[in-house]
Amino acid sequence: MLIGFLIGLGAGLVVNATAAPDAAWVAALTTYVTQPLSQVFLRLLFMLVIPLLFAALVMGVSEMGDLGSLGRTGWRTLAFTLALSAVAVCIGLAAVNLLRPGEGVDPALAGRLLTGAAGSAAAILERAPSSLEGSAAFVSIIPSNVVAAAAENEILSVMFFALAFGIGLVLVQDRSPAAATLRASIQGLFEVVMTLINLVIRLAPIAIACLMFNMAALFGWELLERLGAYVAVVVLALGLQLFGVYPLVVWTFGRLSPVAFFRGSHEAILVAFSTASSNATLPTALRVAETRLRLPRHISRFVLTIGATANQNGTALFEGVTVLFLAQFFGVELTLGQQVMVMAVCILGGIGTAGVPAGSLPVVAMILGMVGVPPEGIGLILGVDRLLDMCRTALNVTGDLVVAVAVSRGAPRAEADGARTSPFATPEPPMPGDP
Repeated sequence: MLIGFLIGLGAGLVVNATAAPDAAWVAALTTYVTQPLSQVFLRLLFMLVIPLLFAALVMGVSEMGDLGSLGRTGWRTLAFTLALSAVAVCIGLAAVNLLRPGEGVDPALAGRLLTGAAGSAAAILERAPSSLEGSAAFVSIIPSNVVAAAAENEILSVMFFALAFGIGLVLVQDRSPAAATLRASIQGLFEVVMTLINLVIRLAPIAIACLMFNMAALFGWELLERLGAYVAVVVLALGLQLFGVYPLVVWTFGRLSPVAFFRGSHEAILVAFSTASSNATLPTALRVAETRLRLPRHISRFVLTIGATANQNGTALFEGVTVLFLAQFFGVELTLGQQVMVMAVCILGGIGTAGVPAGSLPVVAMILGMVGVPPEGIGLILGVDRLLDMCRTALNVTGDLVVAVAVSRGAPRAEADGARTSPFATPEPPMPGDP
């Protein structure tokens, strides 16, 4: 991806410096070569986003097991997951609104790029909600026809149905063999979609080169300035969550020193940063939780396994910052109600995002279409996405461990099979016959 990014950016800057962006040969090249190639990549992503979100959300909920027997542990895990995701998105939205990294682009240039993207994005934009405010928008989240909602690109309605479907599957899967078969089928759907997305991502270097050529030829060096500001804002917001919010939660709810927490967790954080995959880091995170942080085994396994899919703080933050950055870049003003809706979608999108490299890109593209920003604008950030993916994955895995620490502190002593070795447990006097 980086090579494609550099090739497209370099070629575009050369064209911007040596030829007029509206020259006949430049127009022909972008119209008949680079633009169609980039559209193939984007349309393939759009094709897979609905089945991806549905399957991932259903599996994420169904993996919670029996909702009735989870009791305090399950509800505390859910509460911490939603709260930390909401705080992460709020930090991201606050940072991008205060620093406004996408602002300052010449409106005439942005308008030209919008015009070029209008045709290919029309099918998505015409189905975007006309208003994301008021009680009507809240009621519309509940679909009267889920098939029609999927066909009309009503992503929130599809997410609501997937969450409800997952809960229903949890309630019946232990007493219905057919439900277990259905769950296995949805797991198979998820694996098929992820395989296809991995194949599509292989086209990313070519698509990135085409997208960056189109944009660099139009915007020139101004594009680099905006892109650098965007990366800085994302890293700043991730840092505030990692070194500000997480230590506070560990200290307040887990009664554990933040220094001790980071010292014990550093191996998992480094693996997450290197692999950019929460799923690939899961074995290391489980070992770290049990041997370094000495958390109760049954709690750490439950929280970390669910968290690898459902607790994606960094991904939710990244999605929110990216949507607002591109909205600023293209001069699309989002109201407070729209930003709140973006926050809600990012939190749910974090639950439904696959824990693999570049797993959040389809969700970002879909949210852009919802709020009236050209989805083609995602090409601006693809070149730097690998670095940001590594950073947000490190935050995701750290967040999983933070939730595990907090939930372990609140677990009843009778539930904690690791109570004797847990730093949260009060030592008991030895019983007669104990060694």
